[in-house]
Amino acid sequence: MTEIPVLVQNVLDEYIALVNERLPNTLEGLYIQGSIALGAYVENSSDIDFITITNRRLQEADAIVLSEIHRRIASQNKNPEMDGVYIIKEDVGRLNLGNDNYLNYNSGNISYRSDFDPIIWWILKTRGIRILGLERHALNFDIQSNHLVSYVNENMNSYWAERVKRMENSGAELPNFPSKDIDEEIEWTVLGLLRQFYTLKEHDIISKLGAGEYALLHLPVEWHPIIKEAMNIRKGEKEMIFTSDKERINMAIRFSKYIIHYCNEEKWQ
Repeated sequence: MTEIPVLVQNVLDEYIALVNERLPNTLEGLYIQGSIALGAYVENSSDIDFITITNRRLQEADAIVLSEIHRRIASQNKNPEMDGVYIIKEDVGRLNLGNDNYLNYNSGNISYRSDFDPIIWWILKTRGIRILGLERHALNFDIQSNHLVSYVNENMNSYWAERVKRMENSGAELPNFPSKDIDEEIEWTVLGLLRQFYTLKEHDIISKLGAGEYALLHLPVEWHPIIKEAMNIRKGEKEMIFTSDKERINMAIRFSKYIIHYCNEEKWQ
């Protein structure tokens, strides 16, 4: 079983105590997915990706309380941030709730959603970490790899393709951005696309750094500098690979277009 980092456990302990205090007799289960479950937690970078199961469908008043809980936790713990969903047990494994909604917490905000990213169910099913509630195998749900692959293929050709297009259109302006912002864009885009490359090829999920390592073994050497750059940013390492921000931005854009085209050309089964 993957060990929970001390900083993460401290946040979870505080979170559980606050939920039980402010919403008593509501918490039924708590599970961790994402980078922690994948054994790829990076301090000061990774989030706590959580799935909270409650014994009833939460309402607007509950959302207000949860917002207060998350604000309090965030004010006391700059890192790691929490990012997750509030569902009932019957929601586990579903891709869409139809007329129902669940609460989604992301980047400090709570919103209502009815659709689920199948990636969270895949990680929960294969590597999820139980904090409270039933053991994950007792949740009794199924998620097929074709759901995963279909979602990733659509996501690559919508969200990621549009993001790369915006980067290309802003190419002349991006070098003027602070280096920290450029770092974040390169890490997010390059490693994000490489995770999709891995999923389409292997029908599984991998961490950002794992996707980078995989790519170094399976993609042409001409792309290795930008892959290593993104991995170094993720790890907080300051190795000089490019001579300018303009050079690394241009390569990130060219690589992103290449990997999307490559994935669309290949017909992995």
